[in-house]
Amino acid sequence: MSAQTGPIRPAGRADAIHLETDKPVTLTGARGLLQDEKLIFELGGWDKTGVDLPEPELDASDLGDLVRAEPIGLPGLSEPEAMRHYVRLSQKNHAIDLALYPLGSCTMKHNPRLNERLARLAGFADIHPLQPISTVQGALELMDELSYWLTTLTGMPAVALSPKAGAHGELCGLLAIRAAHEARGDARRRVLVPTSAHGTNPATAAQVGYLVEEIAQTPEGHVDLADLARKLGPDVAAVMVTNPNTCGLFETEVVEIARLTHEAGAYFYCDGANFNAIVGRVRPGDLGVDAMHINLHKTFSTPHGGGGPGAGPVVLSEALAPFAPLPWVVHRDGALDLREHEERSGEDGRPQAFGRMCAFHGQMGMFVRAYAYMLSHGADGLRQVSGDAVLNANYLKSRLQDVMSPAFQGYCMHEALFDDRWLADTGVSTLDFAKAMIDEGFHPMTMYFPLVVHGAMLIEPTETEPKGELDRFVVAVRALAEAAKAGDVERFKGAPFHAPLRRLDETAAARKPKLRWTA
Repeated sequence: MSAQTGPIRPAGRADAIHLETDKPVTLTGARGLLQDEKLIFELGGWDKTGVDLPEPELDASDLGDLVRAEPIGLPGLSEPEAMRHYVRLSQKNHAIDLALYPLGSCTMKHNPRLNERLARLAGFADIHPLQPISTVQGALELMDELSYWLTTLTGMPAVALSPKAGAHGELCGLLAIRAAHEARGDARRRVLVPTSAHGTNPATAAQVGYLVEEIAQTPEGHVDLADLARKLGPDVAAVMVTNPNTCGLFETEVVEIARLTHEAGAYFYCDGANFNAIVGRVRPGDLGVDAMHINLHKTFSTPHGGGGPGAGPVVLSEALAPFAPLPWVVHRDGALDLREHEERSGEDGRPQAFGRMCAFHGQMGMFVRAYAYMLSHGADGLRQVSGDAVLNANYLKSRLQDVMSPAFQGYCMHEALFDDRWLADTGVSTLDFAKAMIDEGFHPMTMYFPLVVHGAMLIEPTETEPKGELDRFVVAVRALAEAAKAGDVERFKGAPFHAPLRRLDETAAARKPKLRWTA
């Protein structure tokens, strides 16, 4: 843990910022209001617990050799100790509640707390997937209404709610595409994916059993139509395109991409990770899209990250709708029901649905948050969401493009992408710059992605940031950029100086994680 004190104070000019590394270490390890905190296992309390439990009335003889032979190995904390421990840990993390979270392609935005409250209503939070359908009519109605609005916003006739996240949605879409081809006896083997796509796109296609081939990118950051046309053929099952794409640009030739794809007998899968940049303005169905997943946790409000539950509903075209996975909500005899078994059949008399994505329907909490977000914004509000996302990104790009080098010229969509040309001959790398941002109190932008841009720095301010916060971010980034160009290399190579931990070996941490605490 770093014991240095004295923060870097951004003042709008590089010469007004200096590292106060000559200050003495504190006697406690704490720095001002930031308390030093040990691991929970190091706090003691092995012989106590925060609650009083009565001695069990029965012995454990019926458990046989399953009886625990030694202590469980968990420390016990009182309520104030537990509260302080987790509050202190929270102060060591960056969060959207603290400052702008500029990760590109992630949409780390503020989620209204109202949505959290609604997701905790007993009729949604406490239901069980196996309880009688008659007792969950309200939940089914919400799912039905959510489905209606997702299809309305996308211009698509059907939606599968059960996929749990973006990659799961991709899997759903490609399984529907494979089922559609197989239903007509068309065994296609290839899927085409742009070089700038999310890594989950080619990974999902390979998981489904397809061979993956890349589509080239133009110097302007768009799909190379000529390369796409060359690679399309009778063995291509689908083309997977992200729009707006991972370079932060709208694919202006998307209608032509769809035409070429359909002309070859393939289906057009659109990665909808960036739907928040066009929601309320563009309907993907009007562009020729056959399948698209929607990250509810990005476009329609669910806390993002941390490995928690997500939701990636997939909207489907008329051609793919019959192959949607089970179950789905239906209206039957004046009530709502879940259809658990496929009743529709193809020409050969077999069910057309490709199967199930999961044991039950999906994540109820995600559905409630998304629906609450839609209702609270309304049609005009959702249109403003996309407008503000694009406006904020272009504002940052315009404020930073004279000190950094934009990867592509012209307006961007929801995120601004820079490369590392401006760092040439400074001795500072993209990684160094990102680590120095931590000292300034900001989470770094996405680094080195997309891979098609050298030393990429991808910034997505999202639609929820006010101009004052964007300006505060700009002041810090510009000051750091000027410091890098002025030759203040040590500021960057040693960063972060003021984080709870100094720079780590992230490669070793990923490949050799320590998953168990030992005394």
